[in-house]
Amino acid sequence: MRNPGSKLGRPIVGLAAALLLGSAFASPASAAPTGPAADPSFAPSALASTLDARLGDRTAGSYVDSSGKLVVNVTDAATAQSVTAAGATPRYVQRSGAALAAADATLKSTLKTPGTSFAVDPMSNQILVTADSTVTGTKLAAVKAIVAKLGDKARLESVPGTLSTRLSGGDAIYTGGARCSLGFNVRSGSTYYFLTAGHCTNIGSTWTNGSTTIGTRAGTSFPGNDYGIVRYTNTSGISGSVGGQDITSAGTPAVNSTVYRRGSTTGTHSGRVTALNATVNYAEGSVSGLIRTTVCAEPGDSGGSLYSGTTALGLTSGGSGNCRSGGTTYFQPVTEPLSVYGVSVF
Repeated sequence: MRNPGSKLGRPIVGLAAALLLGSAFASPASAAPTGPAADPSFAPSALASTLDARLGDRTAGSYVDSSGKLVVNVTDAATAQSVTAAGATPRYVQRSGAALAAADATLKSTLKTPGTSFAVDPMSNQILVTADSTVTGTKLAAVKAIVAKLGDKARLESVPGTLSTRLSGGDAIYTGGARCSLGFNVRSGSTYYFLTAGHCTNIGSTWTNGSTTIGTRAGTSFPGNDYGIVRYTNTSGISGSVGGQDITSAGTPAVNSTVYRRGSTTGTHSGRVTALNATVNYAEGSVSGLIRTTVCAEPGDSGGSLYSGTTALGLTSGGSGNCRSGGTTYFQPVTEPLSVYGVSVF
């Protein structure tokens, strides 16, 4: 593990909700030193990313089955042959990737109700639309009407709790009276930064560890995206690990793969990826391209790390539920801010 200094900058995990510390739980790649495939546990996810880039909407999504094998949804024999040749298992489905992409585009333009989210569910070959407990009455009726127009390409489910962003995190970071979590420490040459949620970096420019200034904001993006970057003003003790787990690469997980999240409020929890490219309608605005998971999180976990083995995956954006009864949590893919800011994990 590379460690230029003390524990000051150790990666923190967090759940995105632009809430002040103590407030209620409510509303909203740069190449790494070694590739994700270097971590054997990440091999199916790496293969899924490769096939997604190669085949595009010729497939209708993919997921990891109970045996750890990558399953890819297809609608024609030629694509099935390509999937088999790559070492994955083809599965014939009714709805094509192009049809689901068109339905997703329709929802992006028509469904803006706060408390709703949607993403392709490759295991059911549909788009799963969710509505939280705040979507009731005429609002719920309107959502149902939008989903009904898509026929069997989409289905609607109600989820408990309130879909929101969340502040706080693993090794806590503070700004403007709010607490968030550090996601991953990153660098560009000899200049060091950390990534966290954009709804966190929107709040303030100067960041502390609770007593000492550790950095200043260098970029932020929320809504639309949910990431931000802070440049360290004190680089002593910066570690490239998450809770003792060394991070050496960044990548995209496969649906149904196991992932881990770490945060200051709730510690480390695991769960499964249930969708990629999810869109969430927070009260503050919509965010697209998120990773949806069954990992729980609570206020104070915003901005923190989602990872699998040595591979960095995402930054905690928001969700619903808690770590007592369970819930759904969404993550900003980390590969995007790594690419946008020209930095890498270390």
